[in-house]
Amino acid sequence: MKTANLTFNGYQRFIVAILTILQFTIVLDFMVLSPLSAILLPELEITTAQFGLVVSAYAFSAGGSGLLAAGFADRFDRKKLLIFFYTGFILGTFLCGIAPNYHLLLIARIVTGLFGGVIGSVSYAIITDLFPLEMRGRVMGFVQMAFASSQVLGIPVGLYLAHFWDWHAPFMLIVFVSIVVYGSIIWKMQPVTDHLALQSNHSPFRHLTKTISKIRYLKGFGATTLLSTGGFMLMPFGAAFSVNNLGVTMEELPIIYMITGIVSMMGGPVLGKITDRVGKMKMFVFGSTLSLILVVYYTRLGITPLWFLIVLNAVLFLGITSRMIASQALMTAVPDPADRGAFMGVNASVAQISGGIASALAGIIVFQDPTGHIERYPVLGVIVAVTMVITIVMMHFINRDVMERRKMEQQMPGTVSQ
Repeated sequence: MKTANLTFNGYQRFIVAILTILQFTIVLDFMVLSPLSAILLPELEITTAQFGLVVSAYAFSAGGSGLLAAGFADRFDRKKLLIFFYTGFILGTFLCGIAPNYHLLLIARIVTGLFGGVIGSVSYAIITDLFPLEMRGRVMGFVQMAFASSQVLGIPVGLYLAHFWDWHAPFMLIVFVSIVVYGSIIWKMQPVTDHLALQSNHSPFRHLTKTISKIRYLKGFGATTLLSTGGFMLMPFGAAFSVNNLGVTMEELPIIYMITGIVSMMGGPVLGKITDRVGKMKMFVFGSTLSLILVVYYTRLGITPLWFLIVLNAVLFLGITSRMIASQALMTAVPDPADRGAFMGVNASVAQISGGIASALAGIIVFQDPTGHIERYPVLGVIVAVTMVITIVMMHFINRDVMERRKMEQQMPGTVSQ
């Protein structure tokens, strides 16, 4: 999996840019709930279990809609699918921005998840259609900047707006940015329809059942299940843990997210290039090993100096970014071209559903004592570390299958590249 001498053309650069910004809005919509936990728990007078349900409600609805849409995902122009689901996502986020209480916020998160959960799979299918495997590490490196950008720009701004104005404000910020992205997609993105020529006359249901019955696809879904555990378990209570356990003030919290995000944003494209050069699997092992060590250490901390937390978070997120870039680039090579949309849809659903279960379990495992201290957070760290070890083994077999198939394709002229 060495880097070929390939460069982005002008249109490819636009696609990378617009999908990165689009992913920024999706990621921010999910991630902004984590730092808002320190505000929402007392503001809405809810428990950690109820807050975990708010996070998991998005995930469960996203997973359900992804499964329903998977059978149809390869039968339409991917641009039209993207526009349809992004429209619903903007509407759902707007409802979050006007929700007056816990129950309506819960409903709004379900609506947002119904549409937002499918967008990532459509985006990855577009990337797989337009970029060869040798370039996807770099593409994923830029797309992963969405996570870092949400920390550098979105989360700090959202926190400041929530702190000085109201917790609804971050959602309205996301709506504004999303409308700009929405217009750019309609205006400049070309139809993505090459996959339509590969489709059979099978019904959408049969297409879906065929996708979820292939053994090598099931290996990918299994790895995705565990890949989703870490973020959904740790992030929902990350801000509350920082404020109540580590001694971070609400004023200092945006600083941690911002500096960590800057480091991740600068590192994403570089890590993407390295991933294409050294190989997806090697990069995944490196990122996972670094991440699991730091997660176990971080979740056991007490009162900690701000500078040390910033350094620790920055290194941790570089590890997380490394494993996500490598795993996503490798996962795009798993499905056959005719199954990309369906595979990505089911894969996204598996990620959301398993993440929803992880969030709900995290809300049950941890609890907030009368002083505000978050108890049993180290237990989450151990669980996440164990899943990372198992995932390394699973990704090894997926990588082996991908390499064997690529060798066979190179020996057979006329085959469609992954």
